[in-house]
Amino acid sequence: MQRLNNKRVLLGVSGGIAAYKSAELIRLLSKQGADVRVVMTKGACEFITPLTLQALSGNPVHLDLLDAKAEAGMGHIELARWADVILVAPATANIIAQMANGQAGDLLTTLCLATSAPTCIAPAMNQGMYLDEATQTNIELLREKDVRVFGPADGTQACGDVGPGRMLEPEQLAEHVADVFSRELLTGRKVLITGGPTQEAIDPVRYISNHSSGKMAFALATAAVEAGASVTLVSGPVNLPTPDRINRVDILSAREMHQAVHDNMKGTDIFIGCAAVCDYRPAEIMKDKIKKNPDDPSETLEIKLVKNPDIVSSVADLKERPFVVGFAAETQNVLGYAADKLRRKKLDLIVANDVSDDEIGFSSDNNEITVLGDDFEEPMSRASKTVLARKIVKVVAQRFESENGTGKE
Repeated sequence: MQRLNNKRVLLGVSGGIAAYKSAELIRLLSKQGADVRVVMTKGACEFITPLTLQALSGNPVHLDLLDAKAEAGMGHIELARWADVILVAPATANIIAQMANGQAGDLLTTLCLATSAPTCIAPAMNQGMYLDEATQTNIELLREKDVRVFGPADGTQACGDVGPGRMLEPEQLAEHVADVFSRELLTGRKVLITGGPTQEAIDPVRYISNHSSGKMAFALATAAVEAGASVTLVSGPVNLPTPDRINRVDILSAREMHQAVHDNMKGTDIFIGCAAVCDYRPAEIMKDKIKKNPDDPSETLEIKLVKNPDIVSSVADLKERPFVVGFAAETQNVLGYAADKLRRKKLDLIVANDVSDDEIGFSSDNNEITVLGDDFEEPMSRASKTVLARKIVKVVAQRFESENGTGKE
C-alpha cells in the first residue's frame, strides 16, 4: 500500500455503530504514510469521541460547517481542495441519501459536494435498511456520479440480524483507498535533496557565499513529490516558499548542511546534492566586526580559508549508501569536469550545467543540462527548471529502479 505515501485522505465518519472501526482505519492509513484529516457528523460523536480520532490522526477533527476558528485556518472549501481522496466510513443510509441528492446540510456533505477529489463510501447499516429500495436507488445514483462504493459485507450485525450491511474491515478499506491511486515513479521512496547556497561567516556581519537561488532544488523537490516520494529538502538561505508536502530543513553553513544531511539520512533511497556548497570557509570567525583603518587607504585584509566537508562524497562513501546524484555547475569544459566528478566521487548520476550563461545561470528560471552516468549521457535542451526537474526525476527513478529492482508495493 505504498501508494498511500504522502497522500491526503479526508475521512468522513457518520453516526453508525461501525464508527468504532474508524480508529483502526486511521491508524492503518497513517502507517502507510497518508496524512489523514477527519470530519465527524454530530451522530458520529455519539459513538466515538473526536479526541480519540484526533490523537490517532495527529490532526484536529473537524465538526461544524460554520466554525469561525476553522474558517480562519482551513475552511470547508480549503478542506475540500486539500483532499486527494474522500472516504466516508461508515456511510449510513442517511448520509448516503443526502449525498445522492446533493444536499449540503453539514460539513461532511458540503465537502463531498464541493470537492473535485475521488469520493468513496463504505456503507454500514442494518440489512433491511441496506436492501430497501430507496437505499439501493441512492447507491446507484452515487455510482452514476463516479462515487466508489466499498462493500458492504455480509454477516451478523449489531442488532442481531444477519445479511448485507456490515462495513468492510479497516484493512480492506485501506487497500481500497490505496487502489484509488496509481503507482508513480517514486511511490514509497524517500528522497533527500540539498539546495541553495551556504553562508560561511567571516565576522558577525559578513560572510562568504555564492549566487545560488535554490530554484533547481526546489523544483526537484516538487517533482519528486509529484512522483510519489517522501521528500526532505535541506536548504541554504533562499527567498523561496516551501513546496507543498515537503519537509524543509533550513541551514546556513556547509557544516550545518553536512550535519542535517546525515541526521536525515536514515531510510533514504535517493540523495540529490543540488546545493551550491561553499568549498571553503574562514579558518577563524572573528568575534567582533572587523573594522577598517580610515587613515590607511592601502590597508589590506587577509582571510585564511580551510576546506569544507564534501557532502556528496560523504554520502557516497556511506556503507549503506543511497542512490547518489550530484550536480556540477561549471563555467568551462562542463562535461569533462562533470565526468571527472562523477568518477572521483563515486556518484551514480551527475547533472552538468553551464552557469557562465546568464540565461541559464543560478538565478534564472530556465536551465539547460546534461545528465551523465556510467556509459550514460542524456542532454536536456533549454526549458524551465520545473520542466527539467520532472525530466531529471524520471531519469533518476528509472536508473534507480534498474539497479534496485522494481520497487515497493
